[in-house]
Amino acid sequence: MDDLAAEAGRHRTRRQRLATELRRLRDLAGISGRDLARRIGISQSKVSRIESGSVIPSLPEVTAWSEAVEAPAQTRELLTDLTEAAFTEMHTWRAALQQQTHLQDDIRDQEDQAQLLRVFQPAIVPGLLQTAEYARRVFSLFDPPYSEGDLPMVVAARLQRQLALYDESRKFEFILTEAALRVRPGPVRLLLAQLDRVATLSTLENVRVGVIPQDAESAVCPPHGFTLYESDSSTGDSFVEVEVTHMRLIVRGAEDVATYRRQWSLLGEMALYGDAAREFLARLGADIRAMAR
Repeated sequence: MDDLAAEAGRHRTRRQRLATELRRLRDLAGISGRDLARRIGISQSKVSRIESGSVIPSLPEVTAWSEAVEAPAQTRELLTDLTEAAFTEMHTWRAALQQQTHLQDDIRDQEDQAQLLRVFQPAIVPGLLQTAEYARRVFSLFDPPYSEGDLPMVVAARLQRQLALYDESRKFEFILTEAALRVRPGPVRLLLAQLDRVATLSTLENVRVGVIPQDAESAVCPPHGFTLYESDSSTGDSFVEVEVTHMRLIVRGAEDVATYRRQWSLLGEMALYGDAAREFLARLGADIRAMAR
């Protein structure tokens, strides 16, 4: 089994083991799903989804479940460990790219599950806002690298993801730092075109772009970028994706997701929006042109 399959298998195993153990404990206690749902304050359908492994319960729900079935202390500790492990997924880039040429289709499927996407990026323009040439230059700098023959396919797949921005039933919010907007993976003209692209997309009714100037007083200092995938209760649970150099991390714990929501709120207080953001982008473009002369 390769690394990617092993990672996915371990996550499914942790999740399924938790589901199996919770159902076993309910059966041993002789409590119906309806009665258990009433005791811990969730719906009977959610109890069923938890026991099938399709939904991961929160730690407070697992604690309440343990109390309702009078699980022994050692079993409660096991359930806590299984729950915490099930809420975090780790996927290395190297292992993922051994299975396929690129991950853009997987990311698009993930984005399609969210009603609201919130992206904070301190280091580079987010993929959904990139021009084709900017995306090509960025992909050419990846490690592990893409081959020259694969680059057109990867860029085309990224541009395909961007079609979602024109779906008015969905919402997108971006917060970018000035440093991210100044990153130049190619000639000055490339960056100027990219700034124009960000400004243009910010005029869409369902797209909100915030820009944090370098001289803004910090309300929070996240050490990395992140993406919040916000879903309504009928489509699934919200989660966060964090990309680091060697892997991407998926975080589903309610308390952890709440931490990222708080950080998003504080970042929003630092950002310029609407006409103020577009005026800032225009001034930034003029500054870059002047420096290039």
